[in-house]
Amino acid sequence: MTTRSLLSATQRLQFTSIPSDISPRDIARYYTLNSDDLKIINSRRRVHNRLGFAVQLCYLRFPGRVWEIGEEVPKAVLSYIALQLEVKPKVIKAYALRDTTRREHLAEIQRLFGFSSFRISHYKQLSKWLLPLALSTDKGIALVEALVSEMRRCKIIIPAISTVERLAWETRRRAQLAVYLELTRNLSSKQKQALDQLLVLQPNKNRTPLIWLRQPPGVPNPNNFLKVVEKLEFIRDLNLDESCGKKVHHNRLVQLTRLGAKNTPAHLARLDNLRRYATLVAFLLETSTLLTDTAIEMHDRMIGKLFRRSELFRDQKFQHDGKAINEKVRLYAKVGAALINARELEEDAYSAIESVLSWEKFIVSVVEAEKLARPESFDYLDLLDRRYSQLRRYTPSLLSYFSFKASNSAATVVEALDILKELNASNRRSVPDDAPVDFVTPRWSKYVFHGNKINRHYYEMCALSELRDCLRSGDISVIGSRQYKDFDDYLLSPDQWQVVRENHSIPVAVTTDFSTYIEQRQQLLFEQFEQVSNLLTKKKLSGVQIENGKLIISPITNNVPDGAGSFRNRIYSLLPRIKLTDLLVEVDSWTGFTKHFTHLQTGELVTDKVTLFSAILADAINLGLVKTAEATPGLTFEKLAWVADWHIRDETYSKALSEVVNFHTKIPFSAYWGDGKTSSSDGQRFKAGGIRSLNEEINAKYGNHRTVVFYTHISDQYAPFHIKVINSTIRDATHVLDGLLYHETDLQIEEHFTDTNGYTEQVFAICHLLGFRFCPRMRDLASKKLYAFDDVDSNSPLTPMLGEKINVRLIRDCWDDILRLATSIKMGTVTASLLLRKLASYPRQNKLATALRELGRIERTLFTLDWMQSPMLRRRATAELNKGELKHSLSRAVFFHRLGEVRDRSFEDQCLRASGLNLAIAAIVLWNTVYLENAVNWLKSQGVMIPEEYLQHLSPMSWEHINLTGDYIWNLKSVSSLDNLRPLRLKKIPF
Repeated sequence: MTTRSLLSATQRLQFTSIPSDISPRDIARYYTLNSDDLKIINSRRRVHNRLGFAVQLCYLRFPGRVWEIGEEVPKAVLSYIALQLEVKPKVIKAYALRDTTRREHLAEIQRLFGFSSFRISHYKQLSKWLLPLALSTDKGIALVEALVSEMRRCKIIIPAISTVERLAWETRRRAQLAVYLELTRNLSSKQKQALDQLLVLQPNKNRTPLIWLRQPPGVPNPNNFLKVVEKLEFIRDLNLDESCGKKVHHNRLVQLTRLGAKNTPAHLARLDNLRRYATLVAFLLETSTLLTDTAIEMHDRMIGKLFRRSELFRDQKFQHDGKAINEKVRLYAKVGAALINARELEEDAYSAIESVLSWEKFIVSVVEAEKLARPESFDYLDLLDRRYSQLRRYTPSLLSYFSFKASNSAATVVEALDILKELNASNRRSVPDDAPVDFVTPRWSKYVFHGNKINRHYYEMCALSELRDCLRSGDISVIGSRQYKDFDDYLLSPDQWQVVRENHSIPVAVTTDFSTYIEQRQQLLFEQFEQVSNLLTKKKLSGVQIENGKLIISPITNNVPDGAGSFRNRIYSLLPRIKLTDLLVEVDSWTGFTKHFTHLQTGELVTDKVTLFSAILADAINLGLVKTAEATPGLTFEKLAWVADWHIRDETYSKALSEVVNFHTKIPFSAYWGDGKTSSSDGQRFKAGGIRSLNEEINAKYGNHRTVVFYTHISDQYAPFHIKVINSTIRDATHVLDGLLYHETDLQIEEHFTDTNGYTEQVFAICHLLGFRFCPRMRDLASKKLYAFDDVDSNSPLTPMLGEKINVRLIRDCWDDILRLATSIKMGTVTASLLLRKLASYPRQNKLATALRELGRIERTLFTLDWMQSPMLRRRATAELNKGELKHSLSRAVFFHRLGEVRDRSFEDQCLRASGLNLAIAAIVLWNTVYLENAVNWLKSQGVMIPEEYLQHLSPMSWEHINLTGDYIWNLKSVSSLDNLRPLRLKKIPF
């Protein structure tokens, strides 16, 4: 391979040859001839010349090159072309016995159809065209693919693929040079010296500054916050020009940042000056942004922890004082009874009290009661003051280092923060009387205001609490942050949005005309209300009734056939036993998923597959690199770590997963479980062990352990096609759309199921706008209100369930913003989870968030009415979510090392752990599906009658036949093909 090669031999064939398994749809797409084509072709006198002329024309269109002499045309393609010409395919053998005829035909095709040979002018033109893409990515295959597509579009005959590679390589080199120059153009000699010092071990230090900057931030606490700020100040002191980073595509910055994070200081020091400085500048700029986001997130967590601990202290104190409170209540009940009796007998009240206890003891008891009493609101804010000192350990740095920018609604919060910043700088304690207080809510006011004075402690805590809420919603942004920008900055710019509207290319699944849209939804909602009301009145809704104004839906009965369980056991007893290592090797021999684990810097494939498989397995079974090296004969930790560092990334895992899932979808047997258009998602919690990380939290709902959540999307065919690591305290609904929008498989999901945690009304709205049918199984459905546009008949049995009317005016006023938001999500300007988190954090009065809620109420009401009418929908929801539960069980079995705990400090390592696990699960599902099909076919060949419903209730999630433990030995030579599978275990099955 030359130094200017970008592709492997397999990838070259991908661009230069017609796929042997080309689909009928693609054949029709590329090789259909129109009437003008046929008129020119049929002007040839002999049938073989007509067919040969047509084949040459088709080859120039796809794959875009000249049909070579002696090259055999795929039979399916040749038959399709011949069918259109009404000739027999075999006449092609007589074509072009004279080479002159082929050349003449080629020249005529170029003249008549506008094809041109590749020339130096095209080289320059295409290089200029490709440069913008090369500035955004250096992936060779992406650049070559773009060039080939553009040459096909421009009818430029594709030359030798080596020429295309050379063109892509040269353009990539120019782009790299442009990026390096942009990042380093303003560096002074002093800054360059400072950058070089990042790679040098400093006196009395055990690591270089670069290694220090790479360290994970740790758990949210004041000490770690100050360490993050220290790193930010270190980077700020370098006085780098941040504007240069904005002129470089984000993908390039990320790639250079990864190189800066992966390379050793010694390796970086050996790079040429331009490349070394550019890599370090990119690393520092991106690290500064990430550290800013980390610091703000730490503040969010620490404020939340402050409140939770105060609330817990209140509850514990109340529990501790329970006996004393009970004694006081009983005492005052006696006093009350004595007073009532005295009133009725017209006796002295004081004597009545003293009949129960002496006056002196009564006075003491009142004092004790005052000490035991909590505020009337039973609030815990009065206990916050004792924790004020904890805030003071880091908040002065928060206010002095970070710059906050507010929208109009949050302007007073930022003004208050500025005043606090001034008080800190001048060592003053008292808050000025004219300090802004508009942000102080009634709940806080009783603590903030003491007469005419402002309590400094509570004023500061209130302002910091409001800061957290406004940062979450986007009402306050942080300069230099990516996760905490102004809300409008996440959306398409007004100019971009204007272009999308004018081109009528808004990528939503509904009509963009509001009047038409709302009329259609109004009519549909009216019809559904009428239909369900009539069915309820006639008691024709299976398992659904309304009693005392409350909806009651009976549980779905089990519809698994009686013999399905024994049939499942029979089938799985046929499957051959296999080690997990052999299973992964075999699945790779079918799918080639390992080809996606390319080198971060060079794009080359791994030459030692044993090491690559072992690195994947280390993530999948949670064994870690050290233990995996010990458990794998002939493998060293150093080799394993090198492959893990340079070849295993989120993007490579994602591509490998899509390869396995796409292969699984094409297996006919998988159609028994679904058509691949339905999916479900759910989060699985794993305990966090070892050194604590930023991403770990305690969710009291699920116990008192720190946990990390792997949130997985799974298709109705059991294929897990997307996984994401999320915080355990964040609602699942925030991340539902990410898996539907950002997976890289060929699945076309149309319907999605979740449980209660996966639902909010805003998710309903955005799913509807983007064309997904959202179907959550809501545990608290009976307590949910239904919403209508107009009054519903008061005699309708649905009347007790009705809430407010839909606010059509609000939706109309925000319709353009709603479409802009949905378009921004669809076009990838912002991730759905980030935007949903912002919307969920907005105050109730925010117009856009409320309008989306109103839109979601329409869709949730329609869904609820459908849920009531359709037992099949309820049954399908249970079935799809059960698939997720089976996946969770398999995940627990595979992810068993280290007690199944996630012990990685960095979020990146946790994501790799989850991705490795998901790839292994997908491989097991694929392997099981292939062998289940083989076993079923064998039974049928033996004359066994198998009901179709039995096959539908099989699951490819079992693992009893898979050895997950022991030494991990990789036998790359004993793989089987789909035509030569491992033998079934027939001798153990009596028939």
